[in-house]
Amino acid sequence: MEDVLIECSPGISGDMLLGAFYDLGVPKEVIEQPLIDLGLKDLYHLEFRESKTCSIRGIKVRIKNVDSSSIKRNWRSIKELILNGHLEDKLKQMIYKVFESLARAEGKVHGIKPADVHFHEIGAIDSLVDIIGACAALNYLNPKKVYSNEPILGKGFVQTEHGKLSIPPPAVIELIRQKNIKVLSSFDSMEGELSTPTGIALLSNLVDNLEPPSKYSINSYGVGIGNLKFSFPNLVRVYKITSFEDSSINEQINPKCEKISVQEAWIDDQTPEDISNFVEKLRIEGAYDVSYQAINMKKNRIGFSIQAILPIEKQEFFRRLWFDYSNTIGVRERTQSRWILLRRRGECSTTFGKIKAKQTLKPDGSITMKPENDEVLRLKLEHKISTEEIRKIIKESSKKFKAYENWK
Repeated sequence: MEDVLIECSPGISGDMLLGAFYDLGVPKEVIEQPLIDLGLKDLYHLEFRESKTCSIRGIKVRIKNVDSSSIKRNWRSIKELILNGHLEDKLKQMIYKVFESLARAEGKVHGIKPADVHFHEIGAIDSLVDIIGACAALNYLNPKKVYSNEPILGKGFVQTEHGKLSIPPPAVIELIRQKNIKVLSSFDSMEGELSTPTGIALLSNLVDNLEPPSKYSINSYGVGIGNLKFSFPNLVRVYKITSFEDSSINEQINPKCEKISVQEAWIDDQTPEDISNFVEKLRIEGAYDVSYQAINMKKNRIGFSIQAILPIEKQEFFRRLWFDYSNTIGVRERTQSRWILLRRRGECSTTFGKIKAKQTLKPDGSITMKPENDEVLRLKLEHKISTEEIRKIIKESSKKFKAYENWK
């Protein structure tokens, strides 16, 4: 199974993404079938045509509105349309998530409940086609994982039904805040809306990782072209890729390799009590491990060296914790790889009854089992015998292991 990489070049919109999917080889019938299933087929005319931007070819999407009713759709009506539609569950959930995030963003911006949001532009037929069509295309491709680079938003003003709004529009800002999306500012000097609310909503809900894999090969690609003209190509590329990074950390490989973040700092102006509280905060918030020790620092002051090993996807969150909960004015940070054996948690039947334990899968296929330390301490207090004796009895009497989770 291949992965999909969405390249925002430099931004993203729903029609550009849809055009790239079509150029990649997704049939028009696949894109339109859910629109037909939802009863929207007589409200629009969809056309894909060859076009160019700065001499680069691609596909431009044209959606003609043939709906004469001029209905202003709200989240309630769109929600009912999606939930009552005859769509497969996976596709229905994808479409629902995109529209729900837009409703929440618009509700926050206008200070009303999401259910009361009237979508205006987002509820227009072209946006319905963009969102539903893009979800259908990605569902058809069925990638193992979806990657993207960070988008650029642009600057200036855009005309909407709310009047002239500054770029990025309020809904885009709120979507970025909600989903904690990183964006680039390289094109701040460029006038124009480089990323639309529809594009950001699709990106934030359909992408698994807003960072391309470190190593991959390109199997095929499609190019979608936008309507705005800039001094640079205005396009979105969608690649089918084989990620070598993913193949190296496939859960069937043991041990497996994964990326982690290591953050550390030396602090000499906080009390041991404050340092202890901060270390505990790091652990509570999900650090894999934290170590600290007393060290001699400048002017012969006693300080603390603190090092935290963190999930790579949460490094920005932990970066903020250092500055919010400690006195440090600087944090060293690096990305490393670590090799770990597959393991899983569960419970094991023993002489003491069922206890929580962890299994580890060795490279040769053998499995070792270790009781959780909290369980050992509990049994030690209950039975008034040593830790060594507790572990010995568990090892000798352990029988059936029931896993709570898959190997990971």
